[in-house]
Amino acid sequence: MLTRLWKMLTWLLKNVDVIQGTLPRDFTKLTELKYLGLSSKKLIGSVPLEIGHLTSLESLCLSNNYLNASIPFQIANLPLLSYVDLGQNLIIGEKPFQLGHKGRLTYLNLSHSKLFGGILHSLISIEDIDLSHNALKGQITEDFQLKYYPDAFVGNQHLCGGTTFLPCHQSPTTSGSKNKRRNKNFHYITIFLPITIFLAFLILGYLYYSKSEVKKTQCQSRVTKHGNIFSIWNYDGVIAYKDIIKATEDFDDKYCIGIGGNGSVHRAELPSGEVVALKKLHHLDKSFRNEVRILLEIRHRNIVKLYGFCLHKRCMILVYEYMERGSLFSVLRNDVEAVELDWIKRVNVVKGTAHALVYMHCDCSPPIVHRDISSNNSLLKSTLDASCVSDFGTARLLYPDSSNQTLIVGTYGYVAPELAFTMAVTEKCDGYSFGVVALETIMGRHPGELLSSLSLTSAQHMMLKDVLDPRPLRPANRSADQNIVLVTRLALACVHSNLKSRPTMEHVCREFLVRRPPLPNPLHAITMWELMNHEIYVS
Repeated sequence: MLTRLWKMLTWLLKNVDVIQGTLPRDFTKLTELKYLGLSSKKLIGSVPLEIGHLTSLESLCLSNNYLNASIPFQIANLPLLSYVDLGQNLIIGEKPFQLGHKGRLTYLNLSHSKLFGGILHSLISIEDIDLSHNALKGQITEDFQLKYYPDAFVGNQHLCGGTTFLPCHQSPTTSGSKNKRRNKNFHYITIFLPITIFLAFLILGYLYYSKSEVKKTQCQSRVTKHGNIFSIWNYDGVIAYKDIIKATEDFDDKYCIGIGGNGSVHRAELPSGEVVALKKLHHLDKSFRNEVRILLEIRHRNIVKLYGFCLHKRCMILVYEYMERGSLFSVLRNDVEAVELDWIKRVNVVKGTAHALVYMHCDCSPPIVHRDISSNNSLLKSTLDASCVSDFGTARLLYPDSSNQTLIVGTYGYVAPELAFTMAVTEKCDGYSFGVVALETIMGRHPGELLSSLSLTSAQHMMLKDVLDPRPLRPANRSADQNIVLVTRLALACVHSNLKSRPTMEHVCREFLVRRPPLPNPLHAITMWELMNHEIYVS
């Protein structure tokens, strides 16, 4: 009875949208609380020090609020805490990262805050971190560069080192004292310089200042006499329409890397050497405006970056981050690449898609439903161990005071079955599509036949080993086996015909973080029926 009470309370904390103002200290009396999720609740003030009393807490998500002050060190003492998301707040402090000392955390998000100081090396024990868009400074050490994606540190102007930031120079103290002596001598020398050299320095200084101001601007817009409107944000450089035409030889077919219903996607190498993906649309429609509007507001390592757009009298162009390996769909249908996409990478691809969806569903206000999650819209990076969700042309914002009814959109074979008769879109529609993509990832093919046979009596004797893609090498250890079983179990729960029986994406991500005992049976002895009937707590 007590367990059910705590589960009910957890559900209320995650779903009731009436908690505003400061974080109530009464929560700290719930010593058996496991999941505290209060994202986008307009919370202000600080995290109470008494949070250290929640000794059963495993997941803390307070993102997208107005919390300030520093992170209480008591959080680091919570014995079971493995997931912390405090991103998009007003948290301040210097080196507030005691959270990495005890090696329990698997995920830490402190992005889009006001943190300053250096990065403590103890954070290297955390599996996944996001410290982007703060005021951190100092050197990114080699071990951090090897373990984490550069996206985890972008937006910190005073960090240096690695491939993402400028090279590290002398310390400010040393260089400052040298500059003082140099400036003193320089003062006497410049008196005797010709006036023309002085003017040249003024001109160079003006040009440098202008260039730095352009880099600081997040969004640039230009209107030319030819009627072109070009807007670029989140991109360190300047792109002109003529550069796009030159790079693609006026969108020649040899640069085409994909074709869709509304246009085509081309690879383009810009004069700077940067490679981008260009989505050329034939006409200005709702999907163009929708994609720009959605991607302008969100940023996540597992969501493809939109650098900007171009409205030209001839066409409309979206400028994206280029994903070297293309779509998951194409990789799975290439025997060589399918072998390279081993089981560890496949599990990471599934996790990446799940992280993107839980960000859209839980950390965005209002929540965003993608409505077209498919293997074609899951793009892979060069190492094949990370995925990015793309194509937000049909994405939908979920407003609490709206019926959210819509026409059926999406890719055939990935659309949740209830949309055919309810026409009401929810986050669990994305959950169903995620389940299909997860099954496709481990099977190496679309699971259409499997989905239609799961309800039959013969499914009781269907073995998991017979469903797995035979092309990659079999897992060499029990840990890999556990991950494959977990992905399959969660995927089967997500494609449940009854949407009320499907887990939320937040629950799916939490399941990935739980430490589990060894499998009771070897992988080759596990049936699909066992995984289908495994009890899952649905929140």
